[in-house]
Amino acid sequence: MDADVIVIGAGLAGLVAADEAANRGRKVLLLDQEGPQSLGGQAFWSLGGLFMIDTPEQRRMGIRDSLDLARNDWMGSAQFDRPEDENPRKVAEAYLEFAAGDMRPWLRGLGMRWFPVVGWAERGGALAHGHGNSVPRFHITWGTGPGVIAPFVARVQEHVKAGRITLKHRYRVTALDVTNGAATGVSGDVLGDDNAVRGASTNRDIVGGFSLKAGAIVVTSGGIGGNHDLVRKRWPTDRLGTPPAKMVAGVPDHVDGQMTEVAKAAGAGAINEDRMWHYTEGLQNWDSIWPNHGIRILPGPSSLWFDALGNRMQAPFMPGFDTLGTLKRILSTGHGHSWFILTQSIIKKEFALSGSEQNPDLTSGKWLEVIKARLGAKGAPAPVEAFKEHGADFVVAETLDQLVDGMNRITPDQPLDVAHLRGQIEARDAQIDNPFAKDAQIIAIRQARAYRGDKLIRTVKPHRILDPAHGPLIAVRLNILTRKSLGGLHTDMNAQVLRADGTPFDGLFAAGEVAGFGGGGYHGYNALEGTFLGGCLFSGRAAGRSV
Repeated sequence: MDADVIVIGAGLAGLVAADEAANRGRKVLLLDQEGPQSLGGQAFWSLGGLFMIDTPEQRRMGIRDSLDLARNDWMGSAQFDRPEDENPRKVAEAYLEFAAGDMRPWLRGLGMRWFPVVGWAERGGALAHGHGNSVPRFHITWGTGPGVIAPFVARVQEHVKAGRITLKHRYRVTALDVTNGAATGVSGDVLGDDNAVRGASTNRDIVGGFSLKAGAIVVTSGGIGGNHDLVRKRWPTDRLGTPPAKMVAGVPDHVDGQMTEVAKAAGAGAINEDRMWHYTEGLQNWDSIWPNHGIRILPGPSSLWFDALGNRMQAPFMPGFDTLGTLKRILSTGHGHSWFILTQSIIKKEFALSGSEQNPDLTSGKWLEVIKARLGAKGAPAPVEAFKEHGADFVVAETLDQLVDGMNRITPDQPLDVAHLRGQIEARDAQIDNPFAKDAQIIAIRQARAYRGDKLIRTVKPHRILDPAHGPLIAVRLNILTRKSLGGLHTDMNAQVLRADGTPFDGLFAAGEVAGFGGGGYHGYNALEGTFLGGCLFSGRAAGRSV
């Protein structure tokens, strides 16, 4: 054998699996089709948010959380309803216990720390037994995505120096070798060296081939978000509606799902491939790194959200509340875009952009940088102001008439009626001065400000949208942004891949997004955020401890 274990994919799940296997004395080959500049995969680009339960950070912010409450939220969001959801449900239960127990001490022991204000993502906004987080649980890691992968990169590099792990970059696996029903090796292409910056497209020049043998194979190759043809093929039209003609890519184009197809061709079972997670607040990146590069707005609760026809969207389809419900609502118009209308006061306090590169203050891990960017700046954080100035999706104007003229210039195929918009905005504004309200969004804003974390840095004081004192007015055209697969290779609690008939596929394991973050889809239908990185950590650890 060339190694005891071959790990395919050097993203977060692959790094964790390789580290755990090497810690147990296994000789590991870690393969990745990209170059060393891409070590850490998609996690590098993330905001570094982790879903954890009943933490010191929560308690210091006055948040009362518990495993029981988190379980109720998770199961209400997952809505498991298929026979094949047995393993995903078991993995979800185990992850919840991990997130309420060993997760924080384990990561803290590796050097991770978290921003003290816990974020409140996916608030739900409908029923207590349905989708959403009842309390804030989104813990942003100091250093964002690079801060999450850093300890595992360091540990893998230590193993490399000690000879326990061998890293092979530009190795693209195209086949799994199966002997007597067991996975025994991999084969594929060696690709030509490419010094493109992290995330940019690299060449697919084949300069050689390889065939490697091992006692166990771990697939950690990620999802499908960079392959829009495959996204559309798996799109659940019956649940979400027709996929939009135009989408922006939240991940590099090498996130193409091809390794899933390789594993399936060898006999691996895959489940819940129609479950997926795409964002509704995507922007075209004015300074792209990968093709069709999209960036997500992480909105506070105050922007007014209108569909492509100019109709204000009803609760719970409000900023930050119900991602897939809002996606379905947007697509019901027959269009793939929607609009935020807001003020300079709102964008200054409430707009953040997802990703490590869009949050240099948090990525720096320095308090002074955060204070300068979030509290001391005259405008919004610099990356947001840059999008406002250069982004193709932004319109800025002093009056509503001017604003709508600008909106119609960038969407001439679906013009908006200024009188229709004005009537809805004025009706909303009329409820601001009264301490009572029937507008669900105003009620939600006031509840958000009851949480001191939101009041401090995420939710502006309610004001009239058409008040010139809070101007100028801003409109943002929002695109659908592809991101995560919620289904994938079917695995058991030990990360072992199962065949289509549910029997174990000897020698084959999977972790991370390629396995639906565990079990073949431990999210069910909906994610509560912070559960993508968390799932990579949890399932990668399980795989590394099983091989």
